[in-house]
Formats: sequence, C-alpha cells, structure tokens
Amino acid sequence: MEMGWLLWGTAVLLLLHVLMELSPTVNFALRIGFYCVLCLVVSALAAVACLLVNGGRTVKNMRIIKAFVRTFKYFFGLRFEVKGLENFKVEGPALIVSNHQSVLDMMGLMEVLPDNCVQVGKKELMYMGSVGLIMYLGGVIFINRKSTSSAKMVMSEVAKTMVAENMKVWIYPEGTRNCTGDLLPFKKGAFHLAVQAQVPVIPVVYSSFTSFYNPKTKLFTSGKIKVEVLPPIETKGLTSDDVTDLSDRCFSTMRETLFRLSGHP
Repeated sequence: MEMGWLLWGTAVLLLLHVLMELSPTVNFALRIGFYCVLCLVVSALAAVACLLVNGGRTVKNMRIIKAFVRTFKYFFGLRFEVKGLENFKVEGPALIVSNHQSVLDMMGLMEVLPDNCVQVGKKELMYMGSVGLIMYLGGVIFINRKSTSSAKMVMSEVAKTMVAENMKVWIYPEGTRNCTGDLLPFKKGAFHLAVQAQVPVIPVVYSSFTSFYNPKTKLFTSGKIKVEVLPPIETKGLTSDDVTDLSDRCFSTMRETLFRLSGHP
C-alpha cells in the first residue's frame, strides 16, 4: 500500500514537472499558488514567534518577519544585488519611497528593510488571514484609501509618530502595483507626509521584474533583482507649496535609476 502511494506521488510530481516545462500557464499558476501558500504558512509561524518574543504589535517584530521572508528567494531562484545601504544611515526619522511592481515586492522589501521601519498599506490587507495578522504584529500602518479624510488623518498621526519615535516609514508612492517596467505617476500623500514631518526622503529603486515575472504573459522563472538605495533628499524648510516639486524630483530620479538598473534605454 505504501509503495503504491509512493509510486502515485512520484507519477504526479513527474506529471507536474512535465506540465510546468511545457506550459508557461501551468508553471505560473503553480509557482504563484506555492508563493501564496508559503506566505500564509510562514506568516502563521512568524506570528507565533513574534508573540513569544515581543508579546504583541511592535516594529521590533519586523526583524523576525524579515528573517523568515528572506528565505523565500531560495525557493524561487531569485538573487538580489544591493547597493547604497549606507544611505539608510541618516540621523533621525526618514520617509522611504520605492517602486511597486507585484506580489513579489515583499521579498525585495525584506531584503533591505532597515531597523525601526514600518510600512503603510491599504486597510484591506488586514483581512488576509495570517498575512494580515503578521502585518499587524509588525506595526504596519493601515489606511482607508477610499476615505480621503480618514487617510489624511492617519498620515498626520504618522508624521507625529515618526518624529516622536525616531521611526522610518516605507511608502509606495505609485499607490498600486505596476509591472510594466516603468513608473506610474506618484501620488502626493507620501511627500506631504515628509514635508509635514520635515524628514528626508530616501528613494529605493528595484530593477524591472519583467524579464522573469509577468502575469500578462504567465511568465515566472528565476532571475536577478538589482536594488539601489539612493541618497536622501532633504525637506527641511520646505512647505506644502514645495510638495509637487519634491514629488517630481523623486519621480525623475527614480525613473532614471529604474531604466539604468533594468538595462532599458
């Protein structure tokens, strides 16, 4: 009986391997499915570790979460080439902005995430089972993007907390995932936050995933991701009138870096 199950299991695995080799759609579906299951299982394990070590919601849990998530790259054959980590070493709080490409961004985030740094995410993420739980325990700041007044109120509180707790905050200024190899126009909320708190903006750029990951063409293989942390942009003395210029400067610098890292003209 056991030999029979072993033979059936081997046959199924071989069939899946053949299908993955022959069909990009099957390969994509299986890899994404495995990624989602991995996120749920690892989040549950990390949540237990966070509760045992730190007792509840705190940014300190990000160290634990980071240790768990950084193992993901080995499952998917992804390699990271990182430059400029020294630019995170600013005195006091800071706002970090980066490009947002896909569900795989979490791996890139945890590869370089500095200490005492939390992310801002949409409120809906809170309800994603163990993933939502681990985000909550890690101190992620949830905003209701459908309510402008609510989002502004939360961001105002974030500005105060950043300064009071000497904290870094990570935001995706595009506002949504964008796997086109280019940047979407930046929303101004992150830059209003930086000016209000009078903290520097640190841009982080990830090279395009399109050479190994593209949901439209069902492409998901192994690959290399280049990451560059750019020098901080000071906001001291700036006012709300300078927000557009600040946003445009970040956009231009990050877009140029994105194309350079991705090997695009």
